Amino acid sequence: MNIPSLERYLNSFGSQVINQAKGNLSAAGKGGALENSIDFFVIRKGGTVTVRFKMAAYGKYVDKGVSGNKVKRSFQDYKGKTQTSPFKYTTKGPPIDILSKWVKRKGIKGHGMKKGRSKNTGQYISGLAIYISHKIKVRGIQGISFFQKPLMLGMKEFGDKFGKAIKEDILNSIK
Repeated sequence: MNIPSLERYLNSFGSQVINQAKGNLSAAGKGGALENSIDFFVIRKGGTVTVRFKMAAYGKYVDKGVSGNKVKRSFQDYKGKTQTSPFKYTTKGPPIDILSKWVKRKGIKGHGMKKGRSKNTGQYISGLAIYISHKIKVRGIQGISFFQKPLMLGMKEFGDKFGKAIKEDILNSIK
């Protein structure tokens, strides 16, 4: 069965969702590698056509958040409902080595430093990273629904067009 209208619809849908998701990340100040990793594919297999989205693995944590061991975090799903994050810190927090690199790259400075102590020492940076890791473990990370919201909007907007695309393809295959 030839399904060009449905394929065009899915390409348009995927493109819109991706563009809005990337815009949401930029607006939240979380662009960069995650933003560059977001993409979609229209897959044709047999008589079916589907759209598949992909992004860096940690994107789902940014999108849906991660509950801490004392604070539950939530996100807004593609249906517009607030959901509790399916991810949770239990015994471990984020890796100290990754946070140390982040602290150094961002130039984050802590309070209460002793006079004369360099803020660039490995010991200071590691201590700050341990503190941040502990806070994240306890409080979690709030989801920003950067992907869920555009998916919801896309599904609402394209819902009527989806039916028309299928109808057009069916009518064209009968002719």
